[in-house]
Amino acid sequence: MQMPVKNQATSAMPVSIATALGASPLEACDSNLLLQAVLGVNHAYLAAHSDQLLNFRQMGAYQELVQRRAAGEPTAYILGEREFYGLNFKVTSAVLIPRPETELLLEQALERMPPGQFCRVLELGTGSGNIALALALHRPLTRITAVDSSQAALAIAGQNATQVLGTESGDIIFTKSDWYEALDGETFDFIISNPPYVASDDAHLQLGDVRFEPRLALNGGADGLDCIRRIIREAPPHLRKGGWLLFEHGYDQAPACRNLLIQSGFGGLFCADDLAGIPRVSGGRIQ
Repeated sequence: MQMPVKNQATSAMPVSIATALGASPLEACDSNLLLQAVLGVNHAYLAAHSDQLLNFRQMGAYQELVQRRAAGEPTAYILGEREFYGLNFKVTSAVLIPRPETELLLEQALERMPPGQFCRVLELGTGSGNIALALALHRPLTRITAVDSSQAALAIAGQNATQVLGTESGDIIFTKSDWYEALDGETFDFIISNPPYVASDDAHLQLGDVRFEPRLALNGGADGLDCIRRIIREAPPHLRKGGWLLFEHGYDQAPACRNLLIQSGFGGLFCADDLAGIPRVSGGRIQ
């Protein structure tokens, strides 16, 4: 809603929170999040103060954010953050936006890591660091190496480490590496990854928020399995006996992933469905 300006010294006719939200062309969730950011309040505040009037500066700032979202820019990039597993992580266009379905990968890892037991963990393709940092918070005895081929992504992950863990972030090592390339002879109890697994000709790469996300974090080659193949094939030398490999994959890739795990000598194979009933996380254990 474009408000007329009486003059440069005074604001236009004030508009209430309810009116501003009602005039937005966006989904209610996005409209609420953007107005919360402008006002520095939470959702409960908006609901309890729906009659509060917005001044011209607040309305202008809100309209600008609405226009950016209406043009397709992801809300997470506009706000500069996204919630994952109850934590807020800084995100920019240098990293993949954390998604709720990826929480399943974290949960599967936590199930296999007894609290109070030390273990070494490798996360491949850490991006914003959301998986590694949530894991470190819930299993503080783990020592985690998190790698990414993007220096810009590692910079974001480092900032998130300070924000989430503070002075305890020393137990996570962020390293620039093309998958296992920089991990000379290192071995781990767990290898975890949410790799690129979208086929390069998939139409979804041209739709919605995905258009704005880094292709490096999405494109998995002709059939979407290029990165998964390499992760599975090169995992055994980096896993200790009995160590686990767990990774996220596409909705139709579970059978192919199972075959790849078998070919590389993994046992104890599993596949877990997300909340929508879609096979989302697979893995196995080195014998």
